[in-house]
Parts: sequence; C-alpha cells; structure tokens
Amino acid sequence: MEINEILGYVASVVAGFIMGLIGGGGSILTVPILVYLLGFNPIVGTAYSLFVVGATSTIGAAQSLRRGLVDYKAAIIFAIPSIIGVYLTRRYLVPILPDVMFSISDFKVTSGIFIMLVFAVVILFASISMITKKANSIDDDEPDSNYNNVLVIIFGLVTGIISGFVGAGGGFLNIPVLVFFVRLPMKTAIGTSLFIIAIKSLMGFLGDIKHIDIDWTFLLKFTSLSIVGILIGLYFSRFIDGKKLKKAFGYFTLIMGSYIIWKELL
Repeated sequence: MEINEILGYVASVVAGFIMGLIGGGGSILTVPILVYLLGFNPIVGTAYSLFVVGATSTIGAAQSLRRGLVDYKAAIIFAIPSIIGVYLTRRYLVPILPDVMFSISDFKVTSGIFIMLVFAVVILFASISMITKKANSIDDDEPDSNYNNVLVIIFGLVTGIISGFVGAGGGFLNIPVLVFFVRLPMKTAIGTSLFIIAIKSLMGFLGDIKHIDIDWTFLLKFTSLSIVGILIGLYFSRFIDGKKLKKAFGYFTLIMGSYIIWKELL
C-alpha cells in the first residue's frame, strides 16, 4: 500500500470526524482527498464523494434521530427539492460536460478543472458564512417554526443543484439555511443537515452509476473508515460548543478553497 493511499484512508476518518462535529463539511475534505491525494478524475471523485458522504451521514443521522435532534418538517421541505436537484444534475448535466469548457489564451479549462474551481468558489462563500459574527450570534435556545416554506424549498433546490455539480453533501450550505432562515438551534441544525445530506447524496450517486465504473472494494473501505470518523465526531460534539467549532472550521474552509484555486490555476 502506497503512502498516498494510507494518508487517504487516514484522511477519510478525519472527514467523517468533522462531519460528525458540525453536520457537514465532509465533502470539503473528501473531494480533495480523492482528487489530489488518491488521483481520481474530478468527475469520478465527486461521484465517490457523494456515496461516502451519503453513507457516512446516514449513520450520523441515525444517531441524531435517537437524540431527538432532527426537525422532520424542515428536513422534508428542504430535502425533496434538494434531492430532485442533485439527482437531475448528476444524471443529466455532469455527463454532458465537454472535455474542454473554454480556453483562456493557451490555458484550457477542462471539465475537471472547472468542477474543482466551482467547488472552491462554493466553499469560499460557505467559509464566509461560518466566519462572520452574524453566523455565530444566533441563540441556540430559540427555535422559530414560523419560516417561509417557499424560500426553504428554493434554497433546497439550489443547494441540490450545487451539491450534484461539485459532489458535495452540502452541509456547508444546509447549515446556514437551517440556522438563518429556519432558525433551528445549532445542534438540531446539525442533525437535520445530516438527515438531508444522507438522502440527497445517495440519490445523487444513483445518477452516476450508469456512466461511471465504480471500484466498490476501494469505495466501501474508504466509506467504512469515514463512518468510524463520524461516530467519533458525534460523540465529541456533545462536549464542544457548536458556534465556536463552526467559526474555526470556517477558517479551515477558507484555506482549503484558496488552496484548490491555487492548485488548479497555477
């Protein structure tokens, strides 16, 4: 087993651990691990990421359900349009992307580079939402059931399309929506996000099966280690302030997004 493969498996545990702590963010690590560390094509890497994140968050969602940390109404309203968006994107949009999207002088932007750049831009915006003071000023003890259902549906569809395109579960998008617009307490937002991610990501992966050859042996090993990570993360989440953790992960996400842009362009 090569050193990159060993590091990749170790990193899968870390990705699961982060997902357990903050209800998302697994794909922020999983996609770069699969693409940069393990050498998968970005389209294959984003497909594998959807399976890994989906399966891992299923375990996390089950734990959150037992602890009463899932808002079913918000999950259903948000998840249905999100599932439609991610499935249609993976099934019909991603397969028709041209090998070369466009050229700038002598630099050709391939579909792989384009996907990674979009992924980087999305997580940069996510990092800003996690770092800002407003994101950390919401009272965890004051849920609000009077939210705009239509707005939540629209956000669900948009995050589903983005998730399908970049191979992300979308926790880094779900959490701001669930906290800002649905006004769920942070712990409940995390549990609800895991529930949404589980369904959405696995449905997105189903859209890939017909046009990608899946290495199930590798994928199941990688996923199993990520599941170990999320179980550890969920345990420690009971003792860690979600707001402080969210802000710290926001800075990490900012660094990761900047690195991906540098890596792809330079």
